Amino acid sequence: MTGPGPATGVANQRMRVFGQRIRYSVRPGTARRRPLVLCNGIGTSLDVLDPFVAALPASLEVVRFDVPGVGGSPLPNVPYTFAGLALTLRRLLDRLGYRQVDILGLSWGGALAQQFAFQHPLCCRRLVLVGTGTGMLMVPAKPGVLYKMLTPRRHRDPQWARAVAPELYGGKVRQDPGCISEVLHQRNVVGPKRGYALQLAAGAGWSSLPALPLIRQPTLVVAGEDDPIVPLVNARLMSSLLPHGELHIYRDGHLGLLTSAEELAPVIVEFLNR
Repeated sequence: MTGPGPATGVANQRMRVFGQRIRYSVRPGTARRRPLVLCNGIGTSLDVLDPFVAALPASLEVVRFDVPGVGGSPLPNVPYTFAGLALTLRRLLDRLGYRQVDILGLSWGGALAQQFAFQHPLCCRRLVLVGTGTGMLMVPAKPGVLYKMLTPRRHRDPQWARAVAPELYGGKVRQDPGCISEVLHQRNVVGPKRGYALQLAAGAGWSSLPALPLIRQPTLVVAGEDDPIVPLVNARLMSSLLPHGELHIYRDGHLGLLTSAEELAPVIVEFLNR
C-alpha cells in the first residue's frame, strides 16, 4: 500500500514482516553506493527526519521506517526487544534487496543501530550514532529530564512541549523554543500511547556497554555539546570503547541532526564516503 510521502517527495509504503506491517520509505539514490538506513528517536515517525534527508546528497539512497506502534506502523501483538527489532529490520532490508547498508541511529534509534551492527555485522558496513548512549548502563540525564521523557506528552501537546523544550533538548532550542513545533509537530505522525510505552520497555535491561568492544564496524559518534537527554560524557565513553570509533562534537543539543542538519550532513557523508 502506498500513501502520501514526506516532504522529500518519497512515497511511503508498507510491508508485512514477520506478520507485522511496517511503514517505510526509500528515497532512491542516483549513484552506486550503499544505502543509508535511518533509525529514529522515540515517539517520532520517519517524517521527522525530513530536514536531515533533504540535506543529504541526492545520490545517496536513504531508507527510513516506523517501528511497530509508531507513526504509520500499527501496534504489534506482543512487546518487542531490540534484538527482535533488529531481526525485523534485517528481514525488511532483505526483502527490499539490500545485502549491506550503512546505519545511522538517532537517540533511541541509536540503541537499535548498535544492536543491528552487533547482531548482523555482515549487513552493516558503517555505523553512525547521533545523540545516543549505551542504554541502562550510561551516565543518565538529570531526574527532571528523565521524568518528562516517561510519557509522549511532548509529542501530543505543542504548548507543553514549547515550555519544556529548552530543558529537554538544549542547544539551539534554548534560544528558540518555538522551533520545536516545526521540528517535532508539523511532520510527526503520532502513534498510540502504547507504542511509546513499548519503545520504553524495549530499553529496559538493555545495554550495549559490554558489546561495544565487539562492534568492528567503523563508527562515527556524533554528539551535541549541550544535550540534556544524553550528556556528552556518554559519547566520549562510547568512542573510546569502540575499536574503530571516532567522535564529532557539534555546537547544538539533542535535536542537532534536525536543527543543524546542514552542518552535520556533510560530516556524516564524508565519513560514509571513506
